[in-house]
Amino acid sequence: MLGILRSPDAQREAKGVKRQAQSSGIPQSSGGNFRAASSAAATGATKAPYALEKWLATRIADKMGKPPVRLVLWDGSVPYDPGRAIGTIRFRTRAAFWKSLASPELGMGDAFTTGELSIDGDLIDVLYHCAIGIACVGQERFKRSFFGRLPVPGINSVAGSAKHIAHHYDLGNDFYRLWLDKQMVYTCAYYPSADASLERAQFAKMDHVARKLQLKPGMSVFEAGCGWGALALHMARRYGVNVCAFNISKEQLAYARERAAQTGLANRVTFIEDDYRNIRGQCDAFVSIGMLEHVGLDHYAKLGTIIKQTLAPHGHALVHSVGRARPMPVNAWLEKRIFPGSQPPSISEMMQIFEPNALVVSDIENLRLHYAQTLTEWLRRFDACIDDVQALYDDTFVRAWRLYLAGCAASFKASSLQLYQVVVTHPRHNAIPVNRAHLYQEMVSPRWDM
Repeated sequence: MLGILRSPDAQREAKGVKRQAQSSGIPQSSGGNFRAASSAAATGATKAPYALEKWLATRIADKMGKPPVRLVLWDGSVPYDPGRAIGTIRFRTRAAFWKSLASPELGMGDAFTTGELSIDGDLIDVLYHCAIGIACVGQERFKRSFFGRLPVPGINSVAGSAKHIAHHYDLGNDFYRLWLDKQMVYTCAYYPSADASLERAQFAKMDHVARKLQLKPGMSVFEAGCGWGALALHMARRYGVNVCAFNISKEQLAYARERAAQTGLANRVTFIEDDYRNIRGQCDAFVSIGMLEHVGLDHYAKLGTIIKQTLAPHGHALVHSVGRARPMPVNAWLEKRIFPGSQPPSISEMMQIFEPNALVVSDIENLRLHYAQTLTEWLRRFDACIDDVQALYDDTFVRAWRLYLAGCAASFKASSLQLYQVVVTHPRHNAIPVNRAHLYQEMVSPRWDM
């Protein structure tokens, strides 16, 4: 670890958290700056590239769809220059170049993290243009390793899910508190206007979800994967419902229970440490925000069964998830370093939850541009508190998370990622809104009630 801390006291306070970061899977550089990292990474990195390497660099550009981004090698040579470039990708070591050839997503992600690859220009804009180019030539082509392998997600058994969730969500509440909104909502916001604050947009998102669920005072709600508890508390406070919220992240649950006690809602919201597969009982509404990405396709039928068995005949269920326009292999770097076990589904894959369980889709909405704006704001806030993040972790961690936030913002903007909200009911549930006006105004819209 680089260990860039501001004082001996900060070092002692962060020791426990930093130990956790060392086991997070993020590759580490071997010194406190790029020079130490690069010299350790590749012997002879400053030697001029061979003609073969320059030619192979053009093949990388081909795999990326020849974006308007210049490629520069470790000696300063430029094997690919599109003219009017909006940015530059610099391979600072020969080792990083060859690792990127072997597995483009993983190799380039790891090289950026260790400082052996740098990006000049606006990070989101450069990655956005790269994402467009990659989509044009076919994402699978860029995802394949040198041996033709495509990345696969980790297995989300009960034990596997617990391990994967801890890897990302148990990094420490102090870390997430630095750059999330005041309610600690770590999912796509809903911007009622382009200039809305993140706090206002997250509040609007929670209202948007609650209105889709048609909540009324006294109803019971099950929430699968509740994060830091913001939605559960919002539904209880603003809509007068009773919520049982399930989560397997110990850090998030501790924070959520503390917030419930502080706000006087502990008698209306129960936070339960358990896997979604163990949810039992009956509810008037079932909601899952940002959990499906961590479920895995092999477990969709089980989630659907849980929804079918617990949702009352008159109830609504909503599943909110990052997704794809079509089935697609996972991102190798995100899978290995940031979100192990994650797999964003296409709409057709999401239907594997509902169709086998005779659940009827009543509404689908794609909020991908809202997530692009959310992630852009998260990155802005993250950049504003980089010194504090470095005090908890180090430079490699900072670079990894900047790449993650910027890369996801770019992917939503480029339509490589989607954000789906799907509402379902039981068959023959006809007391449903005749239009979507109820989502955008306080007045309740007319209903089909046949």
